[in-house]
Amino acid sequence: MKKIWLVALPIILQNLIDAAVNSADVLMLNYVGQSAISAVSLANSMISVFFMFLYGIGTGIAMLAAQYFGKGDCKTIEKVEGIGLRFSLSVAVIGAACAITIPKSLMRIYTNDEALVVIGAKYLTVISIGLIFWAVSSIYMSILRCIDKVAVSTCLEVLALLSNVTLNAVFIFGLLGVPKLGVTGVALATVMSRLIQLLGCFFVSVFKKPAVPLTFKTIFSKNRLLERDFFSMAVPAIANDIVWALAFSVYSAIMGHLGDDAVAAYSINNVVRNLGTVMCYGVAAAAGIVTGQILGEGNREQGIKTGHLCLKMAFITGILGGLLALALTPVTMRVVSLSETALDYLKFMLLINSYYITGTAVNTTLIVGVFRAGGDSRFGFKCDLIDMWVYAVPLGLIAAFVLKLPVKWVFFLLCTDEFVKWPWVFKNFYSYKWARNITRDLD
Repeated sequence: MKKIWLVALPIILQNLIDAAVNSADVLMLNYVGQSAISAVSLANSMISVFFMFLYGIGTGIAMLAAQYFGKGDCKTIEKVEGIGLRFSLSVAVIGAACAITIPKSLMRIYTNDEALVVIGAKYLTVISIGLIFWAVSSIYMSILRCIDKVAVSTCLEVLALLSNVTLNAVFIFGLLGVPKLGVTGVALATVMSRLIQLLGCFFVSVFKKPAVPLTFKTIFSKNRLLERDFFSMAVPAIANDIVWALAFSVYSAIMGHLGDDAVAAYSINNVVRNLGTVMCYGVAAAAGIVTGQILGEGNREQGIKTGHLCLKMAFITGILGGLLALALTPVTMRVVSLSETALDYLKFMLLINSYYITGTAVNTTLIVGVFRAGGDSRFGFKCDLIDMWVYAVPLGLIAAFVLKLPVKWVFFLLCTDEFVKWPWVFKNFYSYKWARNITRDLD
């Protein structure tokens, strides 16, 4: 329990600041206009797909890095880092190229409102270069968490987030003699904050000298056995996260085609939901790291006990997160400047959050944390592929565009996705097939 909280608390702090910064962004964009909030939210739905690529790669290398750290093999972790950098930079270059060359086409996936398309395209174009910075720093921070440097990783994330909110205020409100840049300023602030974060990673690597430095030479090193392990375990994790992110992008697209009021309410709701999930995402991340380290030591029985403890913590943090989201409802309704229709939608969505967060907490802790700790990433891919693409996405599309149900009903039906997974998730958990030592003796 102590070990889990030592890992989880810095990540929770990081998630809390992240959510707080996103809330501040929305509040500042509130002064630009409802269309700005909607356009940036939809553009970030596309960015979230890129983020889930990076997240999948990060959790993929974390599966290996945490277990090798438990084994005491930091040289192999360097090789794992090189594999992660190779893949993340490839994804970043492709993502940046798309954001620069076809930003309007990307925005039209989410909305047919040309005003939102133009605003969002401008945002995507500016933010594109920041994807490269993000790709490197995200991999290195994943490595730092796995080698018990989670506090350092959190400090780097906090540095980026505080830089982001400060620069947002400067560019949105035109402080310090800078012209008011609106949505363009939000994108520019994100790029600059990710550059600051990357420079922080280099500083830590050079001057703090952790067990695993940030080095690019390992990108070009080859190890067939390690690469095979990465592909067999990390690729399903990446695919799982992409399947999940694309499904949520479709959710955003569905809401985006139901009108500006629905988009604005959905955007604010996501901000509150992020605040409610800070604890459960921290526990999920800690579950993967701590359980992986224990399994890497060869202690399967203790790894299983740790998994049970993480499940209990997921329920507790999920319930607390739901209550927090519910408590924030009256405050949120007062501070946002939305139309009466959008406010009505928002109130309903925030009520759904009160229980939806518990479903998210349990599934994320088990699928992303506990199962992946033992190299079981294929279950999550299969589970989300069926749940989201055979059930939730078709249900949402039919509800919105065939049955033409009201916005509230469409949102409610989309939010049943987490609970449909539970029977299969719990069955896999209690089989204990995930509790494996996946390390090798490498030269």
